[in-house]
Amino acid sequence: MRIADEMEKRLTEAFAPTAMEIVDDSASHAGHAGVEGLSGETHFNVMIRSAAFEGQSRVMRHRMVHKALGDLVPRIHALALDLDV
Repeated sequence: MRIADEMEKRLTEAFAPTAMEIVDDSASHAGHAGVEGLSGETHFNVMIRSAAFEGQSRVMRHRMVHKALGDLVPRIHALALDLDV
């Protein structure tokens, strides 16, 4: 399964988002330091809107997403998060 598909599955299960967009921006970073030897799916922009983030600080929201992604996090070189209610 592609990383983006697994991300979508895990994030949907964890947050029941009202809106979510996952953009694989890996192609824009080909040859970028730190990604040599990795095969695609290394850079992602993720936008989630979920009531689960209500009352949570920005840091806690990021921690929540990292926890939901679990073992996928070490496989991702860059993860930009836009998280709101």
